[in-house]
Order: sequence, then C-alpha cells, then structure tokens
Amino acid sequence: MATPILRWCCPGRRWVFAGIGSVSRHGRGVPTGSTSSGKRGQSSVAQQPLITAQKPRKGEREWAAVVGLEIHAQIASNSKLFSGSQVDFAAPPNSLVSFFDASLPGTLPVLNRRCVEAAVMTGLALDCHINRRSLFDRKHYFYADLPAGYQITQQRLPIAVNGSLVYSVCVGKRQSQMVTKTAGVKQIQLEQDSGKSLHDSLRSQTLVDLNRAEGQLRVDANISVHNPGEPLGVRTEVKNLNSARFLAKAIDYEIQRQINELENGGKILNETRSFDYKLGCTVPMRDKEGKQDYRFMPEPNLPPLLLYDSGSLPTGTDPQQVINIDQLREQLPELPRVTREKLVQQYGMLPEHSFALLNEVGLLEFFQNVIKETRAEPKKVTSWVLNTFLGFLKQQNLAVSESPVTPSALAELLDLLDRKAISSSAAKQVFQELWRSKGKTPAQIVAEKKLELMQDAEVLEQLCRSTLEAHPQVVTDVKKGNPRAINKLIGLVRRATLGRADPTVIKEVLERQLSS
Repeated sequence: MATPILRWCCPGRRWVFAGIGSVSRHGRGVPTGSTSSGKRGQSSVAQQPLITAQKPRKGEREWAAVVGLEIHAQIASNSKLFSGSQVDFAAPPNSLVSFFDASLPGTLPVLNRRCVEAAVMTGLALDCHINRRSLFDRKHYFYADLPAGYQITQQRLPIAVNGSLVYSVCVGKRQSQMVTKTAGVKQIQLEQDSGKSLHDSLRSQTLVDLNRAEGQLRVDANISVHNPGEPLGVRTEVKNLNSARFLAKAIDYEIQRQINELENGGKILNETRSFDYKLGCTVPMRDKEGKQDYRFMPEPNLPPLLLYDSGSLPTGTDPQQVINIDQLREQLPELPRVTREKLVQQYGMLPEHSFALLNEVGLLEFFQNVIKETRAEPKKVTSWVLNTFLGFLKQQNLAVSESPVTPSALAELLDLLDRKAISSSAAKQVFQELWRSKGKTPAQIVAEKKLELMQDAEVLEQLCRSTLEAHPQVVTDVKKGNPRAINKLIGLVRRATLGRADPTVIKEVLERQLSS
C-alpha cells in the first residue's frame, strides 16, 4: 500500500489490417519487443512497434487498430510514496504497513522526495514538459485491497506531459535494417499503489497484503479497431501485463478477436480483460468503469507540488526543501539512444551491433574495457565480443559478470591475433582454454600448446612444394579453375603444419608456386 508507482501513458497508435469473410486474415501485425528491468523495462514496453500490414486485395475489408499503453513502473526508493514504511519485495505479507498504509483515521500522507525526483528525471529522459505546478487527486473505487476507498494519483495536472520516446527497430529478412520510430508520451504521474489480493482457491478465500502490489513493471493496454475513415471503435483494456512478451501477445490476440467479432456481426464491449498466458488469449474481467465512476476530486491533504529551475529558485531557499529541475537534468545518465549513436560514430559498427551491446547487462562495459587494452581494430573486437564471447555466455546461461574470461585476457588474445603471432583457428582454441582454465594467460596457453604461427618462410615454402608434388590431381583441378581445389591444398598444408601456418600466407605461397 502506498508503494511509489510512476504511471505514464502512451497515446493511441494506429496500424492497418485487411480481412475477408469471417475469420480470414492477411498481413497480421505482430508487435515485438524485449525485456529488461527498471527504467529500461519502461523503455522496452514503449518500444512495441506497430507494424503496418500489406494492402488489402479486392473484396477485402480494411481495419485500423489503435493501441494506447498505461505503464506502471515502481520507483526505486527505500520507502513508500506517502509513508515512511520500507519497500522490500521479499518481505512477509503485511510486515511493512504503516498506520497511513492501513488507512487508519487521522493519518496523513507525506510525499517522498526521492519519488518526485525520479518522476522528474523520467520526464526529462522522455523529453517531457515538466509542470512547475502539479496537483494530487483522489480516485475513488471500492476494492478489498484499497482500504481507504480511494487512490491518490495525479489525474488533472500531472508532473510531466507531452513527451516522446525515439527508438529503432530491426527490420528486413535478416533483421539488419534499422527503422527509427517515435512513441508519444501523454503524461507521467505519481500514483499510490494498491495492495495485493492473494487468492486461495483451495480454501475459497482471498487475503490482502498491504505491503505493495506488483513487480517492478506492469502495463495496461487499451485496444480498439475500426474501419479507416470512420470513428474510433469501442476499446477494451487488458490489465496487468508484466512482460513485453505477454504485452505483444495480448495486443495481437485482442486485435484479431475484435476484428473477428465485428466481422461476425457482434459488438465490442467496453470492458476490462486479462491475458491468460497459458491459453494465449484475453478473457473478460469486468465491465469498464467510466471516468465519472471514479469521482475524481482534489486531494485535500496534499498541497500543490511546486518545482523550480535555477532561474526561478527563490533567493535564500534551502536546497533541501525544494526540487531543482536543472540539477536533476545534470544528474541524468547518458541515455541508451545517445550511447548507441556514439558507438556507431566512434567505432563504425553497425546499428544492430550497438543494440546488442546495450541489451546485455554489463556487455558494453566489457567491450569498452577490451577496446582500452588492445591494439586490435574495433571491428574485430566487436565481432569477438558479440559472436564468440556472447555465444559462450548464452551456451552456459551466464551473465557477463560471471564470465571466466576477463576483458584483459580477451584483449591480450586479440593482440596476439593482431600481430599475427597466432592464426584465427588457434585464437579460438586459446579462447576455449581461457574459458576452461582460470588463471592462465593467452600467451601461456599458446606456448603450452605450441600454437604459434610458423615464422620460418623457407620451411613453409618446402611444405607447400611437397604438398603440390604429393597431390598432382588436385593441382590439375586448380589449373582447370576448380575454386575448391585450392582450399583443399591449403587444408593439407595446414594439417602438415599442425595448424600453425596462416591460411592467407599459405594461399599466397601456393599460388606463387603454381604460377611458376
């Protein structure tokens, strides 16, 4: 109860579908996304791309879908929004409940400064207008997990409005093309969380936990469909979606359900629905309560929330008693979009590679540490980190912080490869050994396994000549223009050198000997 919740709303976005008959569907739009926690979790939900379907063929009906998202994100604070009770996800039920949380008569809310600062910083990150004056309201409804009978929120004048989130998505057959999109943000508001109802089906009873309700992130999706050029359709609200994956599935299912219902002569009810992740469908919960049913009214126990910037700060004001928007703006970390742009510009990497580096916790820092310690080209570092290193992590389901290979070790290995001390195949052997054997350096592994590249040019010349003499038919195939034959010769020479010769150098020697 009174857990600090940040609620922000993305206004409706549209995309088009085509259908014929009662259930046939063409160009079905499927939102996609990724998950993460905290603030990135907020962003990942806002990034659900609305995919435009193919144009309808003759005789087909065209449909447009509109989706708006309400995103409820728990603020990372030590105490609740309006009380001093601690916030602890794993605490026993009702062990962190103050008198105010329990709605005892005579208790008053006290606004948490940290929550206000977090709301302002979120608004700045989403390019919102920060209202210097915002208000709190009471939203009335009666439910067992809301003992006061109302919820404190910011309906009329929220803390931030009119923002946007610019993001990119991968498209194309190989997901190698980047398309930039923008999701509008209608408003961000501070909101008291309700309690949590714990349903015991065996005993046919429901218990209430007033510690807090939900996980770090949940989303309500408002969905409607209509024929283009006609008024918007009746919307339904799918409540309490707690992952980007379920959000995408729920939106996709609900759009198709509404189209099917309308094409079969039915009506869409203004109702609240939930998503059954086991069945992959939405199910009715209750009729939708209209705005008038909530009986919004000003919160009498909280004065207007006033914010300042450096220019409007009253002279002599105690900095601890006010919130300075400009100071919070300076504390903002570099946003992911800016970081990705820098990676592309600084290292010349592909945009999709910049996404991959930021999507895995700790991977960007690992990459940057390798870059600092190696002379290898950034392109080669990117390839090794995203393909070899990340591949090993995923195979063993490890986080970057759990990797047995350090950035220093990978940097040393890439230096050996860069100065042609070892071949690419030998480098992969060394990496595998680094993964298995903690404490050994790449140089030690190379020496122990005798993986150094052959440096004696005369010995290599002789091995190549012997190989050509021993395989006259392959030589004939090369001269006839068979492109695979030269690769076979390279393989034979490499086998003779125990993999210690550079394939590129071998090819150069063979081609020179074949042409002489």
